[in-house]
Amino acid sequence: MKKFLIAGNWKMNKTESEAEEFIAALKAKGLSKPEQVCVCVPFTDLRTVKKALEGTGIGIGAQNCHFEESGAFTGEVSVPMLKEIGIDYCVIGHSERREYFNETDVSVNKKLKALIQAGITPILCVGESLEIREQGTEQTFVAGQVIADFDGIGIADAAKIVIAYEPIWAIGTGKTATPDQAEEMCAFIRGVLSGIYDNETGDAFIIQYGGSMKPGNAKELLEKKDINGGLIGGASLKVDDFAAIAEAAAGIE
Repeated sequence: MKKFLIAGNWKMNKTESEAEEFIAALKAKGLSKPEQVCVCVPFTDLRTVKKALEGTGIGIGAQNCHFEESGAFTGEVSVPMLKEIGIDYCVIGHSERREYFNETDVSVNKKLKALIQAGITPILCVGESLEIREQGTEQTFVAGQVIADFDGIGIADAAKIVIAYEPIWAIGTGKTATPDQAEEMCAFIRGVLSGIYDNETGDAFIIQYGGSMKPGNAKELLEKKDINGGLIGGASLKVDDFAAIAEAAAGIE
């Protein structure tokens, strides 16, 4: 049976009270397969959402972390801090972190290792800009990210990492890669991982699509062989839309 993970990335949205209201509405939907769903929320919402999700099967994730356990890193949050709250997932290397906050493959690699050691599942984001795609070098670029980000990560830990392919040109723009474009890159990423490790390991990865997935296109994208879910941005802020995407995945065998 095909594995899925539908992860909502709230980005910098929702106060604690708004988060509580959202989770109450999401719980009322009675998701068919809540174990395939998680919400990645701002740091200030983590404890509130964690408590609200108790007993639902829905996972909770953070949107970033620091790779050091503690220290003089004002404004940062460490992996042990997330671990104590009981966080299941953590988004790493999102394109916005790479573009606006100087995230590099070196820091991403360190964060992946820290999260794996703590038993928190990383959701690793990779993807190309419109300029790179128009140059026809998107596969070379994404392969470079994957190889650098997985540097020094052994085969036993590799498949614990979820990959989110996010074409940067399709995030928050209303543009979406066609299902064939999304499948082509997700299959390519799986091939890169199979080359680093082996085919069995490559086949085991959950590879999400992360570019403007919404109820209207979710089923067609999720039915593709190498797409195992979505990292949902805008649509994850609307209960009806997010639940519809989760149900689209639940209906695929």
